[in-house]
Amino acid sequence: MTDLRRQMEEEDSVTSGQSVMDIPLDDANPVKFDVPDQSKRQEDDFLVAATLINDAKYARNMNFRRSCVRSYIFYSRWHQRGLLYLALALNLALCIFEKPAVPGFELPFWATSLLELVCLVIFLIRIIHTAYFDEMEKFWRDTKHIVLIVILVLTIIDMFSYSMWITFAPVGAVRWSRSLRPFLIVNFPEGRQVRQAFRNIRRALPEVFNIFVLFSLTLCLFSLLALKLYAHRHLHFPDGTPYFTNYIESIWQLYVLVTTANNPDVMMPAYDFSNWEALFFIIVLLVLLYIFMSIVLAAIYNSYRDNLKNEVKDVVYGKRQRLKRAFEILKVTQNGQFVITKVQWMKLMTYVLPKRSVQQHELLLKVLDTDKDGTIKMNQFLKVADLLQLPLTEVKDRMSFMETHCATMYNSYISNVIKVAVRHRFFRWFFDALIFVNAWIIGFDIDEADWFFLSIFMFEILLKLYVFGVKKFFRLFWNIFDFFVIIGALCFTIYDFIESEEQNNSYILDLFLVMRVLRLFKTFANIKRFRLVIMTIVNIAPSMTTYGMIMLIFYYTFAIIGMEIFHGLIRFHSYNETYTEQNNLSFCGNIKLKNSDFYYEHYCSNNFNHIFKSMVILVELTVVNQWHILSSGFVLVTNKFARLYFLAFHICCVVIILNIFIAFVIEAFILEYTLSKQRKRETDIEVTIKELGYKTGVYQPSKKKKPSKSSDKESFADKEEEGAASENTDSGSDTNSIEDVSLQKGFRFHLKKHGRKSMRIILQQMFEEEINESTGRKITLDSVM
Repeated sequence: MTDLRRQMEEEDSVTSGQSVMDIPLDDANPVKFDVPDQSKRQEDDFLVAATLINDAKYARNMNFRRSCVRSYIFYSRWHQRGLLYLALALNLALCIFEKPAVPGFELPFWATSLLELVCLVIFLIRIIHTAYFDEMEKFWRDTKHIVLIVILVLTIIDMFSYSMWITFAPVGAVRWSRSLRPFLIVNFPEGRQVRQAFRNIRRALPEVFNIFVLFSLTLCLFSLLALKLYAHRHLHFPDGTPYFTNYIESIWQLYVLVTTANNPDVMMPAYDFSNWEALFFIIVLLVLLYIFMSIVLAAIYNSYRDNLKNEVKDVVYGKRQRLKRAFEILKVTQNGQFVITKVQWMKLMTYVLPKRSVQQHELLLKVLDTDKDGTIKMNQFLKVADLLQLPLTEVKDRMSFMETHCATMYNSYISNVIKVAVRHRFFRWFFDALIFVNAWIIGFDIDEADWFFLSIFMFEILLKLYVFGVKKFFRLFWNIFDFFVIIGALCFTIYDFIESEEQNNSYILDLFLVMRVLRLFKTFANIKRFRLVIMTIVNIAPSMTTYGMIMLIFYYTFAIIGMEIFHGLIRFHSYNETYTEQNNLSFCGNIKLKNSDFYYEHYCSNNFNHIFKSMVILVELTVVNQWHILSSGFVLVTNKFARLYFLAFHICCVVIILNIFIAFVIEAFILEYTLSKQRKRETDIEVTIKELGYKTGVYQPSKKKKPSKSSDKESFADKEEEGAASENTDSGSDTNSIEDVSLQKGFRFHLKKHGRKSMRIILQQMFEEEINESTGRKITLDSVM
């Protein structure tokens, strides 16, 4: 350590004025200064470079001025982001307390306004903070900043005008700015995933719009044909409504038919008149539903895949640009090449990974330094972000509590037998079989077996906790699921046994019993024929949160608009009251719904009287079934222009958003299928780590050197919890001639055989060759020179 420190001091004195002084962080903002304090300048160089590396690692895409790097670092702290997320959540949740509020939760306007002002102040401070460290010219060119400011200004204007409105004329006051609240999520820099999804939607719209224009023209043509076929026949719907006598009604009826919601109801009057009339409606469905809507899905999928590829390219390009800028800040000339020396690397890592030891920093250097000359070149440095995303732990960090504090007992003969048994595949198969038996027992409602299965599953959890330790046990989702389900079922079983009041809590216990059966999916995941489907679901689960957020934004916006338009027009009381002049509670609280399908179908609870009911009815509209009856009720209590609301929701959320989600699932399935046909797709970093032998549970010692007992323990301790055998290194790699630093230092990279990667990383790997070829951004040392 003393030699390393001395070397760092010597190199700092040699290279202090070499290149870092003249390199601007941004070509548009050259740095011009006099440096009275050389060491302070070098410290800023390493701080800026470390910040750029962290931005590349976490795929952040924000600009900052070099002089404001510390302000930018503070902006990126977890507590700052947490405060923003809290303010966004509170701002959205205000609709629960604002009029029309959820019953029992209504607050006065001054209280909700005060909470909203607090949120707005937090948003404003966040925007001002961004403007402080960003370049003003770039700040004002960024559309998302403009949108944020416009939303804040409109919200303040609306709050002021609404307060005046309810003060002087409380009837009919409208808070129109509430529908803009979810778009704050999209436009803050932290919502980049949601923003990317919105960009995919926006870029897909032109192509979908062209198809939808043709669809609309064809629909109008069929509606005109229906009008000419049936207007003169004096047919009627069962409720007495004239059959295809109005052109606008004809367009609406056929559009609903395309959604299949009124099929075959719309056809029946003509079908009863003549069975040959069914041909017309079959042709309408064939052309508009099975051809046009399929083309819409195909166009959305094609556009989505192209946009997805462009998004991945932008992410990779942005990451490389930041790493390149970091390299430019720290590079020195050695043997006619620009490099980062070992001393600079070690100092840089103290900023990037301050909690890691010097040995871990050296190990990272060894992985990147593939030509083993003690320096890092540009093409090697561009892999830093990928390397930092791989977990690296020390042997002592992976040791369980028992292994650390009760080593004698944990390493005893009996304990080793237990560890071998728990890690064996037959241990997992045995309890998988018990899950099937437990499902059968639950199906036949044999309550006497509950205690037996609870006890044996509890014993399984205790064994796993003993063998793997608490930290490693709770690292896997299924272990967490098992723990809470079994513990929850055990607690309620004991409670029922003590209280002897099964009628009060049996439904909660039944819920836990059914949740235990969900463990079957864990078993299915181990079966090859089911693995593809389950792994697709597992891989898309994190990304589904992004599309769930997209749906939430649209749902929230339409819910607020629906509440402002339809609030109080439909209410649920009962369905067996008789209407009188004194009693206006029947017919969903509105006499206009008398004899309507909306009332006879008992849809009175489907209304827009508060946010939760609004969300429920929007989900029902998304499912499509009976959506025309739902919309007809609100048309009756308002006018036919209300159809525009439901039509807009159907086009936005069903035709566009859901089809984009379907395109995402199709792409994820194809991607998972492609990967399943390959043995494993690895990055260059992973290949290098395997060649060096820094892999979980793997150590191939030289033929001239016998492995020590400690190495056997390390390898044994690193085996997977599920009992899967550890991977072997590639047979073609010559690892005997490579020094095993991981054995000397006690470190391992975790490259699991069945490890999961995020969809972003997988897509980046899939498109990496195409990205390098199409963009020409694979930066080599020669291009730097």
